[in-house]
Amino acid sequence: MNRHDFQEALLGIMERKKHWAWSSFTNGLVPADRLHIHLEQEYATYVRDFPILVARAYIACPIAAARRELIANVYEEETGGIQAGKPHPELFLEYPRGLSMDVSRFEQVALLPASQRYRAFLDETTLRGGWEVGAAVTTLFIEGTAYERGELDPNAPRRPVPALEDHPLVRHYGLPLSRLALTKAHRAVEGEHRASAWRVVLEHVTTDQQSRVIDAMEGALGLWLGYRDGVAEACGLSR
Repeated sequence: MNRHDFQEALLGIMERKKHWAWSSFTNGLVPADRLHIHLEQEYATYVRDFPILVARAYIACPIAAARRELIANVYEEETGGIQAGKPHPELFLEYPRGLSMDVSRFEQVALLPASQRYRAFLDETTLRGGWEVGAAVTTLFIEGTAYERGELDPNAPRRPVPALEDHPLVRHYGLPLSRLALTKAHRAVEGEHRASAWRVVLEHVTTDQQSRVIDAMEGALGLWLGYRDGVAEACGLSR
């Protein structure tokens, strides 16, 4: 397929990256004593090891221009050296720490069954799926949102950026603003990360690999929705 059709296929997948329970998290409907489940599953399923997942695509990639884009992402996520000052996984732990949770729980998280399936898929695709699939699943799917069209089209809706005071953890659960270092870092680098992800996939994935990338993205979406279902259920939510 041509570049436009490939892009549209990917955007169509990303525009379905929405989950029925997310409004309950953003509106403070998750009981405070179960919120730790959400944070623990996010951390252990992909946040903690996200730099590793991207690095696998970097290692497998034979294209220097694409590798440079991928390693810049890894560097920021692993060290915070471009913007955050600390590794992003460490900054994530400021959320539970600021909510007075037992942060030691994050050292040995028991993944829920659907979380295990999603994580197994991430490992399989980044280890054995080829660099194209690994790069797409990590930098496009995991980091991306349903607003990806706005990253490519200035006339399309962009990802909402509410005031830090309106962050759900601040508004509904009392998280101090000082604990939002990761949110601030993401906002500072995300524009370039989104542009970089789309450049790598659209400019360097060859036509013979496009169907594999699309299939992997569809697989990621299905397993992500199941993962979010499992977390929602564990947090006491139902449709």
